[in-house]
Amino acid sequence: MIHLIRSLASAALATFILAAPVAAQPINSNELIILTTTSTQDSGILRILTDAFAKKSGLAVKAIVAGSGDILKQGARGEGDLLLTHSPEAEKAWMAEGNGTSRALVMYNDFVIIGPAADPAKIKGLNAAAALRRIAETKTPFVSRGDQSGTHVRELAMWKRAGMEPKGQAWYRETGQGQGLTMDVASQFQAYAFTDRGTYLPHAKRIGLPILVENDHGLYNIYHVMQLNAAKFPKVNAKAGQAFADWILSPEGQAVIADVGKAEYGRSLFVPAASKREEDLLVN
Repeated sequence: MIHLIRSLASAALATFILAAPVAAQPINSNELIILTTTSTQDSGILRILTDAFAKKSGLAVKAIVAGSGDILKQGARGEGDLLLTHSPEAEKAWMAEGNGTSRALVMYNDFVIIGPAADPAKIKGLNAAAALRRIAETKTPFVSRGDQSGTHVRELAMWKRAGMEPKGQAWYRETGQGQGLTMDVASQFQAYAFTDRGTYLPHAKRIGLPILVENDHGLYNIYHVMQLNAAKFPKVNAKAGQAFADWILSPEGQAVIADVGKAEYGRSLFVPAASKREEDLLVN
């Protein structure tokens, strides 16, 4: 796919392509390939960031989109130039394997639990662990991504914190899809779902499922930018990757992040975080 992707680029234009395993091909110095998650695409911030960077840099920007688990696997095969993901523990393991040269905090939002307005499990106002425990105890329908994405990994961690194992239960459905489609399924079945706020807000009216659990201090959704290791993957466009990392962490790039969603929703979909520390946001 990298060969196909690189052959398509001729202008500073952001394009989004479904992820698939491929072998890396020779570098096109005028092109950047970003490996990133469905949540950045579904929230709309990916298009805004890549368009802004393309205009600033003159580079053609391509984005390969999948769940964080799949994206990290592709990055471990050198199938892009830079990663933008939100699965902190998996990212640390990925870096420890020598796949990347840098990992920097970029932005965050938070996870929430949405569900039917009637709230049959009576979870409104509870913390996340207590809410999930109530859903399991009442066997109320719940729809999960089930795709090993950053969101799915965090959801599973919250089930574990709640002392519950939902997998295989009749009331627990796994879509194997991205966040947008998973929320659509939850809406269809009038079920609960775990999602990030940034993806939820652009789709809230269509889905019709209100936020019932929010502002849980342990549910920050943290994104990092990671540059691939050109010494390990010689086909990586390290210069372009460095340029994007520098830009997104700069005051200009952080200002773009801060502005996303304000006009439409009265609040930013993501909080710029280049000046913050990961340990201040993660709560075990």
